[in-house]
Amino acid sequence: MSQLISYWATMLGDPLMQRALLVAALVSAAAPVVGTFLVQRRLALLGDGLGHVALTGVALGWLIGAGMDLTPGALAVPGAIVTAVLGAVVIELVRASGRTSGDLALALMFYGGIAAGAVLIKLAGGTSANLVGYLFGSLATVSTADVLTTLGLCAVIGLVGLSLRWALLAVTTDGSVARASGLPTGSYSVVLATLAALTVTTAMRVVGLLLVSALMIVPVAIAQLGAKSFTRTMAWAATIGVVVSLAGLVASYWYDLPPGATIVVLAIALYAVVAGAHSLKQRRRVVAR
Repeated sequence: MSQLISYWATMLGDPLMQRALLVAALVSAAAPVVGTFLVQRRLALLGDGLGHVALTGVALGWLIGAGMDLTPGALAVPGAIVTAVLGAVVIELVRASGRTSGDLALALMFYGGIAAGAVLIKLAGGTSANLVGYLFGSLATVSTADVLTTLGLCAVIGLVGLSLRWALLAVTTDGSVARASGLPTGSYSVVLATLAALTVTTAMRVVGLLLVSALMIVPVAIAQLGAKSFTRTMAWAATIGVVVSLAGLVASYWYDLPPGATIVVLAIALYAVVAGAHSLKQRRRVVAR
């Protein structure tokens, strides 16, 4: 028992682990807020598409930083934020114009984003290995500046998402009805796309750009199995996201596992358990009738 307490004290006393836990908690609470709207709009894969676009921004930040003789990767996060936001706005405008279907636009983002990232990082004098931390998460390199940046971005995501939740819900549920009611559906759609882009770039430190969509969507999928309202779904999803992320981070510390992948595996395992229990409960209700 004393050994276990000592181990926990060592882990929680590590400044690196303190920053990682704080960042994981912030991101996993904010991501499902946006993910709830994406699930409602059936855009669960938007996070993946934006993650690939953000990869281009990471590489572009490396290239610009190399040209300015800055520390390698100094502009990676700003580059990812700007590129992801621009990509989100463009995809929303293209989707709204009706010229390209949402699925095709997402496919173009998938392929173009990762290909452009590989080309640009090579032009910057780096290698594909420099992108691994952004692809799969790199909590071991989280600095105090990263914590402050994450705190600011999560605050924006949470404040905007919660303050506009009813308008965004109306737009995501039935755009035609919302438009007939006088809501500026186009503007709100761009706001939602921008929030998704900010969430992707914020969460890339925790689970990586390739897995970021899972942190946005899986907690929402779990919450929907039991929550009876939109507000409760969002609240439960944020809570589940925090619990799973912290548990995954602790497990990765104990067993030397990749944090991002561990968090996602735990989230999916929890979904499987909850979905199984929910299905069994439904069957018992049918039999009881």
